[in-house]
Amino acid sequence: MAKKKNVISKPAAQDKPATLKDLLDPIILQKLKAQADGMKAAEENRKEEERKQKEEARKLEQKRLDNDFGHLLENSGMDWKKYK
Repeated sequence: MAKKKNVISKPAAQDKPATLKDLLDPIILQKLKAQADGMKAAEENRKEEERKQKEEARKLEQKRLDNDFGHLLENSGMDWKKYK
């Protein structure tokens, strides 16, 4: 009796299904990466501008409140009753 050996072959790299990255032309892939980087940079710039605008609005509001006597009197830490 002859014994049969079960030989399991490993799939070669060529047997793997092709990915979109493999199918695209390298120039197109490079352009897409550059576009993605540009979009990320634009989003970061937009967020930074939005943060600056909020900071400026907060400073203006604080300046307005610092000139408001009623607000200063309400938020004063001193106990004015002691000085009557």
